[in-house]
Amino acid sequence: MSLHSTAVQLVALAAEGEEGGNHESLNPYLTGGGAFFILLLLLWITTRFNRDR
Repeated sequence: MSLHSTAVQLVALAAEGEEGGNHESLNPYLTGGGAFFILLLLLWITTRFNRDR
């Protein structure tokens, strides 16, 4: 498989996926807020374990 044929296949695959990417049940604010909360929780856990005694 050459680089050109691989690129052509990837472009064709990407063009097929343009019809709809947003699922109705995915709320971007809820998803982003959840990710932000998880990152803050991980930061808090990391700082608890990183205390100097």
